[in-house]
Amino acid sequence: MMQAGKLQHRIELQRLSETLGPNRQAVQTWTTYASGKAELRQSGLSEFLTTFGEGVSNNAVFLLRWLPGVAVSDRILHGGKVWNIVAIAEIGRRKGIELRAVAA
Repeated sequence: MMQAGKLQHRIELQRLSETLGPNRQAVQTWTTYASGKAELRQSGLSEFLTTFGEGVSNNAVFLLRWLPGVAVSDRILHGGKVWNIVAIAEIGRRKGIELRAVAA
Protein backbone atom coordinates (compact mmCIF):
# COMPACT_ATOMS: atom_id res chain seq x y z
CA MET A 1 0.00 0.00 0.00
CA MET A 2 1.10 3.55 -0.66
CA GLN A 3 1.98 5.79 2.29
CA ALA A 4 2.18 9.57 2.12
CA GLY A 5 5.56 9.71 3.89
CA LYS A 6 7.16 7.57 1.18
CA LEU A 7 6.22 9.88 -1.69
CA GLN A 8 9.66 11.50 -1.74
CA HIS A 9 10.70 11.53 -5.40
CA ARG A 10 9.73 14.44 -7.68
CA ILE A 11 8.55 13.23 -11.07
CA GLU A 12 7.06 14.72 -14.21
CA LEU A 13 4.70 12.87 -16.54
CA GLN A 14 5.20 13.82 -20.17
CA ARG A 15 3.21 13.20 -23.33
CA LEU A 16 4.32 13.49 -26.93
CA SER A 17 2.62 16.39 -28.67
CA GLU A 18 2.82 17.83 -32.14
CA THR A 19 3.09 21.53 -32.97
CA LEU A 20 3.87 23.53 -36.06
CA GLY A 21 7.42 24.79 -36.37
CA PRO A 22 8.53 28.11 -37.89
CA ASN A 23 8.55 26.61 -41.40
CA ARG A 24 5.02 25.15 -40.91
CA GLN A 25 6.41 21.63 -40.50
CA ALA A 26 5.06 19.33 -37.77
CA VAL A 27 7.45 19.15 -34.81
CA GLN A 28 7.07 16.52 -32.08
CA THR A 29 7.98 17.56 -28.54
CA TRP A 30 7.50 16.07 -25.06
CA THR A 31 5.24 18.21 -22.91
CA THR A 32 4.84 17.89 -19.14
CA TYR A 33 1.16 17.45 -18.27
CA ALA A 34 1.50 16.49 -14.58
CA SER A 35 4.11 16.70 -11.85
CA GLY A 36 4.19 15.55 -8.28
CA LYS A 37 5.76 13.14 -5.84
CA ALA A 38 6.04 9.38 -6.12
CA GLU A 39 7.42 6.42 -4.25
CA LEU A 40 10.23 4.67 -6.11
CA ARG A 41 10.56 0.92 -5.63
CA GLN A 42 13.01 -1.62 -6.92
CA SER A 43 11.73 -3.98 -9.58
CA GLY A 44 10.50 -7.37 -8.48
CA LEU A 45 12.50 -10.59 -8.56
CA SER A 46 11.13 -11.68 -11.94
CA GLU A 47 12.32 -8.43 -13.57
CA PHE A 48 15.70 -8.86 -11.89
CA LEU A 49 16.10 -12.37 -13.27
CA THR A 50 15.06 -11.41 -16.81
CA THR A 51 17.44 -8.43 -16.90
CA PHE A 52 20.39 -10.11 -15.16
CA GLY A 53 23.54 -8.91 -16.85
CA GLU A 54 21.87 -5.74 -18.15
CA GLY A 55 21.82 -4.04 -14.77
CA VAL A 56 18.85 -3.70 -12.46
CA SER A 57 18.98 0.11 -12.56
CA ASN A 58 17.20 0.00 -15.95
CA ASN A 59 13.85 -0.99 -14.37
CA ALA A 60 11.79 0.89 -11.81
CA VAL A 61 8.32 0.97 -10.27
CA PHE A 62 6.79 4.36 -9.44
CA LEU A 63 3.80 4.56 -7.08
CA LEU A 64 1.80 7.77 -7.09
CA ARG A 65 -1.59 9.15 -6.18
CA TRP A 66 -4.45 8.46 -8.59
CA LEU A 67 -4.20 10.40 -11.81
CA PRO A 68 -6.62 9.70 -14.67
CA GLY A 69 -5.48 9.47 -18.26
CA VAL A 70 -1.94 8.14 -17.84
CA ALA A 71 -0.99 5.94 -20.81
CA VAL A 72 1.88 3.62 -21.73
CA SER A 73 2.74 6.02 -24.55
CA ASP A 74 3.68 8.61 -21.88
CA ARG A 75 7.03 8.86 -20.12
CA ILE A 76 8.39 9.79 -16.69
CA LEU A 77 11.13 12.32 -16.03
CA HIS A 78 12.88 11.67 -12.70
CA GLY A 79 16.23 12.98 -11.53
CA GLY A 80 17.25 14.03 -15.03
CA LYS A 81 16.59 10.53 -16.35
CA VAL A 82 13.85 9.55 -18.80
CA TRP A 83 11.75 6.44 -18.13
CA ASN A 84 9.38 4.83 -20.64
CA ILE A 85 6.18 3.47 -19.09
CA VAL A 86 5.65 -0.20 -19.94
CA ALA A 87 2.75 -1.12 -17.62
CA ILE A 88 0.11 0.64 -15.53
CA ALA A 89 -1.83 -0.86 -12.61
CA GLU A 90 -4.51 0.73 -10.45
CA ILE A 91 -3.95 0.60 -6.67
CA GLY A 92 -7.19 0.13 -4.77
CA ARG A 93 -10.21 1.90 -6.14
CA ARG A 94 -8.68 5.07 -7.60
CA LYS A 95 -6.35 5.50 -4.64
CA GLY A 96 -3.15 5.37 -6.64
CA ILE A 97 -1.40 4.01 -9.70
CA GLU A 98 1.66 1.86 -10.17
CA LEU A 99 3.82 2.68 -13.18
CA ARG A 100 6.37 0.10 -14.28
CA ALA A 101 9.06 1.80 -16.31
CA VAL A 102 12.27 1.11 -18.22
CA ALA A 103 15.08 3.64 -18.60
CA ALA A 104 15.14 5.19 -22.07
